[in-house]
Amino acid sequence: MKNSWIIPVATLVVGAAGGYISGKGSGSGDSHSAIEESAQRTRSTRPEGSGASETTKKSRGANTEQIARMPGNSARIQALMDFYGGLTPDQLADEATKLDNLPMNERIMASILLFGRWAEVDPTAAMTFSNTMGFAGGFVRPTILQSWASVDPASAAQYYAKNPREFAMMGMMGGGGRGPMGGQDGAGIIASEWARQDPTAAMAWASSLTSGKGQAMSSVISEIAKTDPTKAAEMVKQMDPEDQAGAYRSVAAQYGAKDFVAAKNWIGTLPADEQAAALASAIGGLSNTDPVSATKQVALMEDGDAKDRVINDVMGDLSRQNPQAAADFLKEQTSERAQRDGMRELMPTWTNQNPAAALAYAESFPEGGVRDSAVQAYVWSNNTTAPADLIKAAETIGDEGDRDRTVGIAYMRWMREDATAAKAAVEASTTLSDDAKQRITEGRGMWGGGGPGGGGNGGGGNRRAGRVNGGGN
Repeated sequence: MKNSWIIPVATLVVGAAGGYISGKGSGSGDSHSAIEESAQRTRSTRPEGSGASETTKKSRGANTEQIARMPGNSARIQALMDFYGGLTPDQLADEATKLDNLPMNERIMASILLFGRWAEVDPTAAMTFSNTMGFAGGFVRPTILQSWASVDPASAAQYYAKNPREFAMMGMMGGGGRGPMGGQDGAGIIASEWARQDPTAAMAWASSLTSGKGQAMSSVISEIAKTDPTKAAEMVKQMDPEDQAGAYRSVAAQYGAKDFVAAKNWIGTLPADEQAAALASAIGGLSNTDPVSATKQVALMEDGDAKDRVINDVMGDLSRQNPQAAADFLKEQTSERAQRDGMRELMPTWTNQNPAAALAYAESFPEGGVRDSAVQAYVWSNNTTAPADLIKAAETIGDEGDRDRTVGIAYMRWMREDATAAKAAVEASTTLSDDAKQRITEGRGMWGGGGPGGGGNGGGGNRRAGRVNGGGN
């Protein structure tokens, strides 16, 4: 069977929503007509049940527990897609109550697939169910909203307008992700999906908003910029001046990836106070395909926040291509902030390829924040070096808090490999506090709970690791 619903849904982390969908909303004028016409078009393209895949045939009659025991991770994911795709809304509701019985990694994937499908066939029920999920409901809300908007953006928009408080936490934490920990609000999610189907109707809706108007319009323009950055650049002129900055950056990123020279010429026509940020975004777009050329453009920029930001973007791309070149580029920078952040992009990749070279590079910096950042990222991302050697490196970190956390994670890894030797080393340590020693030897980690990867506050260790390793951007 065709699973069009998985395309947008699989790009999200697990999410859910709370609320109750309404029927048709009210509107007036051309904007309302465009919205209603788009709604009819998108409803008419909803996938109908058709031929079953081989995986579907093999897994027919199976439940999620049986699917979880199938060999092959890809086969299990496909089987779940087919399984959920063949259920009625009531059956999906029943399966949602079983998610808590799954291990965390399986629960996340199953939730993405289940709520993504449920939102297509009965978004009202999916939203209502999420209200029973407590805090977790806020994390599935973006998934439901996006999947709903992917098939019927007009109805999703109507619901969003009538229940704004249910989506209030979206976009409050900054960044570029979604949900409580991301930066895209509900209006932006709907606008992005709508723009993929009917950019004119999407723009009409976005421009009619009173709250979230700027981000919604920027989301539409960003989608258009992926295929026609020149048109998108013209559309920015329709926005209120105070909302244009974000749109400039979105267009510049897409423009820079397609035609950097044209992008740079366009940026030169923007207001002077917007040019640096837009240029950084354009260089970031260029870096996606040609990080070496991007480094040359960075060298021409004036020092400042925009340059610091794009250095981090370029480091991520260049590190994957050539860690040594990325290391040389980073060492040339004069901004301590850029160097510290860049280490979190460089060190995990380089440590995975050549840990000895990565450590030597980290130790080549004088004592201070840059060296601390490099050593910390080296230890957190190192999965091959003996824990005892990682501890020696971690103990050279100058910042006390970072040193304690980094030493602690190295000891915890040692505990899992050789508890006897690790406990002896912990007891002999002169850098760990008595409380830290007790936590480690009892398996509670440095932050309480079950240690990094476990329950309680230990999860905070993993979240920090994600940031240190460049994965929490």
